[in-house]
Amino acid sequence: MLKAGDKAPDFKVKGDDGRDVSLSEFRGKRVLLFFFPKANTSG
Repeated sequence: MLKAGDKAPDFKVKGDDGRDVSLSEFRGKRVLLFFFPKANTSG
């Protein structure tokens, strides 16, 4: 479990263009990640 102030582990997500994007690609930059549960799904 991460705590406030912990560094995020590297992970990959699909970009809106379908390309895999990993957190490590943005090393040294500020990153803001939004999660939209059930976005674009029927559930």
